[in-house]
Amino acid sequence: MASTAPHLPTQPDTSLPGESRKQREIRLREARILAVARDQILEGGYLGLNMDRIAAQIEYSKGTIYQHFRNKEEILLALVNDALNTRLRMFRAAAAFEGPDRVRLATIGAAAEAFVEHYPYHFKVEQIVRAASIWEKTSPERRQLMQTCEHSCMGTVVEIVHGGVASGDLTLPEGVRPEEVVFGMWSIYLGVQIISHSSDTLADIGIDSPSRSLRLNQNRMLDGYGWRPLSDDFDYSGHMDRVKQQIFRHDQFSQ
Repeated sequence: MASTAPHLPTQPDTSLPGESRKQREIRLREARILAVARDQILEGGYLGLNMDRIAAQIEYSKGTIYQHFRNKEEILLALVNDALNTRLRMFRAAAAFEGPDRVRLATIGAAAEAFVEHYPYHFKVEQIVRAASIWEKTSPERRQLMQTCEHSCMGTVVEIVHGGVASGDLTLPEGVRPEEVVFGMWSIYLGVQIISHSSDTLADIGIDSPSRSLRLNQNRMLDGYGWRPLSDDFDYSGHMDRVKQQIFRHDQFSQ
């Protein structure tokens, strides 16, 4: 087996707090495996992911790869978890934006858009992982990591809606909870992503910009709840464009 030193990923030569040299080498080797796997998926999709090719590219034995990941399904889920962790960091950065709660929510929307743009492979990989035939082959530990990260992302958004209610900018009808508002917005977002990634004929039915339609429908939904400032009183689309450039550039949230 080739020496490990030349094949560590090119990232800052620092250890995590309390991390031994061996633990650091294991972590960086795993990161290298995932980086190569990510490239293979971008080139050939799920069928393009191959343990032998990964081993050959990083010049390790296949046995070394299996010490980190027991199968390629486990690699897929690890890639999803890496991306979801990035999305969570982006959501939390958005939530820290100073301004009315609905503007902060739009900032999270900008983060969600930027995430899809920066990590185009992620959405397809996440849908593959959710298939029962793939999900059942992954470890409970990695599945739990995915679910915990998803819950944290949603919790970040729900907290902002609660803030809108507490400030008086949003008055929900009786029986409607903030979680249901977030679920509605997330459903619109997810639907747009599914359709955009599976159809190349949207322009034929008059949808030239799915992201514009997404923003429009989410804003109309929130206007319907009367959440101030309304979309006629604040340029949410312009705000989202600005923060995507200022806060969510690719170099600020790289994996």
